[in-house]
Amino acid sequence: MFQQSLRGLKVIDFSHVLAGPVCTMMLADMGADVIKIEPPGGELGRQIGPPWIGGESAVYLSVNRSKRGIVLDLKCAQGREVAQRLARGADVVVENFRPGVMKGLGLDYPTLAAINPRLVYCSISAYGQQGPLRDRAGVDGIIQAAGGLMSTLGEPDGAPVKVSIPVTDMVTGYLATIAILAARASAQQRGHGEHLDISLYNATLMLQQIGFASYFATHTVPARTGSAAPYAAPNEAYQTRDGWIMVAAYHPQRWHALCTALGANELERDERFASNASRVAHRQALRQALEPLFRQKDTDAWVQLLAAHDILCAPVATYDEVVRSPEYAASGIDSWVDHPIAGPVRLPAFVPGPAHAIPGTRAATAAPILGEHTRQILEECGYNAHAIETLENAGALGLPA
Repeated sequence: MFQQSLRGLKVIDFSHVLAGPVCTMMLADMGADVIKIEPPGGELGRQIGPPWIGGESAVYLSVNRSKRGIVLDLKCAQGREVAQRLARGADVVVENFRPGVMKGLGLDYPTLAAINPRLVYCSISAYGQQGPLRDRAGVDGIIQAAGGLMSTLGEPDGAPVKVSIPVTDMVTGYLATIAILAARASAQQRGHGEHLDISLYNATLMLQQIGFASYFATHTVPARTGSAAPYAAPNEAYQTRDGWIMVAAYHPQRWHALCTALGANELERDERFASNASRVAHRQALRQALEPLFRQKDTDAWVQLLAAHDILCAPVATYDEVVRSPEYAASGIDSWVDHPIAGPVRLPAFVPGPAHAIPGTRAATAAPILGEHTRQILEECGYNAHAIETLENAGALGLPA
């Protein structure tokens, strides 16, 4: 099963907050042994909130499941020596500090590749390891702005809008995972690894492939269109009597079916709405014609009626409605982990589709408490009890309270 497809892969995770942890979470979900290295006091993600669950950050808990945790002070020579020893036996290293930080710690790719030539080393940063903005920090919202995404979101006459969930961080984590798997396969064939340079900026541009393809074709900056797709109409959300419904009926057969379902066959005869291109050109007039019709029924009634005509539609569901839906139950994505401090924590699991669900099971382990596996990991690396005590006395590591 794919959940165990990376069994035997050892990953050293120096990353913090989101894009890097998302990447290593996915590797852990597929069976890799991910060792998360945190500084004394914990990584920044532990401080992100609200919300909190038993005093633990929900953000941290959500993206660090199935990992083992160790505390090392990388500002201390002995801590860096432990990190190097861990990297010597690893297959993958993931870090998302600003470019140059790992070099200053003696944990950069050239240094670690010299002791482990097969190492795949993935650096995640805002703008990449090269280029004019390599030294500039950036978080999800900043890159949504810099990469053009915010300029495309929102209502036509409104302010730019940020995607509320950290979509740039998430897609960067996915991109890093794909790149690591490809580089690992190459390393196994060639006998040596490589340094991957993954940036939030590039990932955000790649996320907008359709948008930039349209821009290059037209040399026209995309206008904000709210819920509407800029290339199709009708393909947007309409207010109903009790909520909202998303409708996509721009193919000729579905446009005909929509007009029939709405009892508005005269719209088909209107030259402004004769084709998808003309409907896009007259989007506002089309919306003015459709809005009062959709307000005549409740959302559920419209969903039933439109689905019966094979018209693509869905209610604009809240999170409450999503998790209560039969579709969510059938997805197999709902999972729980047991955390020693936060207690039972509900999370969406790594389930690409319902066929990959494992009924009745929980995710392997919760996110580690700070330093939870420090002693275990050091013992695996060959440190005896005296050596561990010496490192602890030197302030090089932290053990769980």
